[in-house]
Amino acid sequence: MNNMSEEASEWSCTGCGKPLEIIKVGFSYMKGNFEVLLPACPACGVVMIPEDMATGKMAEAERILEDK
Repeated sequence: MNNMSEEASEWSCTGCGKPLEIIKVGFSYMKGNFEVLLPACPACGVVMIPEDMATGKMAEAERILEDK
């Protein structure tokens, strides 16, 4: 998690200009609710989803849920 904190501090929100922070973000998909720690803007709530998560973990979770 420390790596993600360091990476988040290198990014800033394009709308607000504030540095991103690691916060708990809620997701809903096919009647399932999930919470994940991700870099997000503390002011406006814009969330950055790292590419490896979007194409890896999230894609795998979608396949599992759709197969049920």
